[in-house]
Amino acid sequence: MGATNSSAREEKTGQAALRTAQVPLTALNPAKELGAQLGDGPFAMVCLFASPDADFADLTREAHMQFRGADVFACTTAGELGTDGYEKGQIIAVAFPRAYFAVSAYVIDDLDQMDDQDVIDTVIQRRMMLNRTAPDMNSEFAFVMVDGLSLREEHLAGVLASGLGPMPLFGGSSGDGTAFHSTWLSHNGTLRRNAALLALVRSRCPVKVFSLDNLIPTETRMVVTSADPDARIVHEINAEPAAQEYARLLGKDPNQLDPFTFAAYPVVVRLGDTHHVRAIQRVSENGDLVFFSAINEGMVLSLADSADISAHLDQGLDALARDVTPDHILGCDCLLRRIEAGQLQKTREISEILRNHKVVGFSTYGEQIGSLHVNQTFTGVAIYPPPPDAGA
Repeated sequence: MGATNSSAREEKTGQAALRTAQVPLTALNPAKELGAQLGDGPFAMVCLFASPDADFADLTREAHMQFRGADVFACTTAGELGTDGYEKGQIIAVAFPRAYFAVSAYVIDDLDQMDDQDVIDTVIQRRMMLNRTAPDMNSEFAFVMVDGLSLREEHLAGVLASGLGPMPLFGGSSGDGTAFHSTWLSHNGTLRRNAALLALVRSRCPVKVFSLDNLIPTETRMVVTSADPDARIVHEINAEPAAQEYARLLGKDPNQLDPFTFAAYPVVVRLGDTHHVRAIQRVSENGDLVFFSAINEGMVLSLADSADISAHLDQGLDALARDVTPDHILGCDCLLRRIEAGQLQKTREISEILRNHKVVGFSTYGEQIGSLHVNQTFTGVAIYPPPPDAGA
């Protein structure tokens, strides 16, 4: 795919806030090429979304040198969102110029052992300090990258939301294509697993955090009767083996369940007039269902139908541009949506929608929005053009 430096050109003329760049993973020196496309800083933060086939250690080490003075966040992906919409085998860079953004970066290691109160206190302190150091920046959001194989996203999102207060949170879980074997994060060249990277951001640009899904709950319900919540494993549904009962409700052969089935027949938890997706990752050898997010015994799940995925996405992104067109949209798109698009032969159509709406980001193993870890959503932040006198 061809890379672009249009965003760099736009920012220099005062027409855009974010800068974006893209190179294939086969580039001779990806960090240097990305730097050339992004142009001169200074940058408050640079985010890299890298194909799992890239040399992640070398990329992030070189990027830290290339973008000195900026916090460099990076993660491996389940696919990239770039110049041509859905991408594969690419490295995407998103840079936040200091003229328009102030960032406080916070790394949380050892997610399974983190001190909740310490994290909450640290987030509160950093948010207050950012407010003092950037008083002229009136918009704010928090962006989190988290290890997509940590099994700790639910707990993390709840803890972070407690510290962030009114600052809206969104983010995504790092990926490894469809392998589910090894995901990586990096902050300033240091590789991390079982960790999260949190950016508290204030901006002169208006922003809007959002989450979209095209699912409609049905009246077909099931009860989780045996589960291991910590491992996200469901042993029984309706007191029957989980995969067998799920397949029965679909009218499918349990031996033919695969990611395409899970993308086409998701399950949701209904909370009043709202719902949250609890996506299935795979069937284990013993017939258990392994989920992308936490499942508790006694939870009532509903099968969901899907509205047209491309039309729904286009309408949702159009709504974000109703009054002013976003400069860019930084998005976290669930892997299962990409799978569904491929299954329905809508990949090209959705890619065109993403391209038209200037979406950059990555495909994820799950998304975070507020205090929740969810699946099968398109979640992100719309960043609008800065006022004419901003950064002058």
